[in-house]
Amino acid sequence: MSIRLRFTLLYTFILALTLSIFGISLYAIQAQSTIDSLKRDLVDGASKLSEITLKTNFPNDSAQRPPNEQKPPPVTFDQFSSDQNLKDIREREILRVLDPSGNLVASPFGREEDALPLSVEGLQAAQNGGDWYESGMVSDEEMLIYSRPVIVEDEVVYILQVARPLTERNRTLQSLSITLLVAGALTILIAFGVGWVFARFTLRPIQRITHTAQHIGDERDFSRRVDYVGPQDEVGQLASTFNTMLTRLQDAFQKVEHSLQMQRDFVADVSHELRTPLTTLRGNLGLLRRKPLDEEQTDILNDMVDESDRLIRLVNDLLQLARADTGRSLVKESVDISPLLQEVVRQAQLLDPQRTIQLNAADPLQVRGDRDAIKQVLIIGLDNALKHSSSQVEVICKKLDGQVEIQIQDHGDGIPPEKLGHIFDRFYRGEDSASVPGFGLGLSIAKSLIERQDGTIQMNSQVGKGSVLKLRLMISSN
Repeated sequence: MSIRLRFTLLYTFILALTLSIFGISLYAIQAQSTIDSLKRDLVDGASKLSEITLKTNFPNDSAQRPPNEQKPPPVTFDQFSSDQNLKDIREREILRVLDPSGNLVASPFGREEDALPLSVEGLQAAQNGGDWYESGMVSDEEMLIYSRPVIVEDEVVYILQVARPLTERNRTLQSLSITLLVAGALTILIAFGVGWVFARFTLRPIQRITHTAQHIGDERDFSRRVDYVGPQDEVGQLASTFNTMLTRLQDAFQKVEHSLQMQRDFVADVSHELRTPLTTLRGNLGLLRRKPLDEEQTDILNDMVDESDRLIRLVNDLLQLARADTGRSLVKESVDISPLLQEVVRQAQLLDPQRTIQLNAADPLQVRGDRDAIKQVLIIGLDNALKHSSSQVEVICKKLDGQVEIQIQDHGDGIPPEKLGHIFDRFYRGEDSASVPGFGLGLSIAKSLIERQDGTIQMNSQVGKGSVLKLRLMISSN
């Protein structure tokens, strides 16, 4: 997950949490506010009804009536009281008058079915002189019912019930909740989009630092700098620190590059200067060998010829290595690999005519690279295989994953795992003795030449079974 996405998600989560807290708080406040308003209206209505009931002379003998005697039916409000205020209250409220036992005494139409719900707990509270709120269903409509006793000389004479429907309140709260959910979801979506764009602009300097670092790594161009224009905040300090680090890296790289170039020039110059006297010395030794000499002189002369040849090979290897290090551009053209392999195998066969080099390259394949450089690498690989084995050497060429793979396989003693990782190092020799000729530069030169052609080289080996040198080159599109 990118830092841009994490930043946007964090910003959106904080906003969603804030909106949730705000929405829940607003809903709770609105719900409590509306219920408190309803309760105040119910209390006002009950107070007025209480004043009216105290003025009426309607008999209430339920307290003296025997328990088994049938209670009288409820009466209408017109029969209960002629007070005009009762009619005014009746237009706005749902009113009921009960006796102390909870039986309906008076209602707008004087019907038994006009009774409002009153729980046992509510009846006990009213009989004890307390108020009681409860909700109940009346005619399939939810009501908030307020029950209040009318007390005369410390005796409950009536229980008044005032009710109002909760339909409008519930509908308003439902509409509020839907509005909050929809508005919150839209706000979060818009905020996510704005946060995504905002994060892009905020993190753009960091992206430039990343791209600059990638280009520097690919091109090794330490002269590049991060182009940052903005405040010196955390991002600005990061850009400044990165540019300062690049300046120091550039200085260090230039010093190292200058030192390496001096070493390359030194090796190339010394090798070039050594070739002439060594060639002259070798030629003179060849002339001396034509004259008859005694046995001791002949041995000395043969030793001098062998050492001169070895020095000439060393100088030639150093010159090849110096040329590889200079980074001179190689020609990248289409090369027909099959005839090139046949040519290299034929030339390598002359190094050891008694050995068999088997070539398996039936398919015509074209690779992209420098023909001379590829040939030099193949000669190095075959020479290495012939030196480190005494049996047949196999060369296999095939197409693999959009590349051409060339395998040079021998059946020698193999290379131990602890030495296999160093075979491409300069002057490294896997043999413990000096029985195998060479200076440990061939595979290092081959690796440099292959990599400069966008190819790869690797060595696989098993002790006692032999080694396989694998070269991979890009297939030519021509």
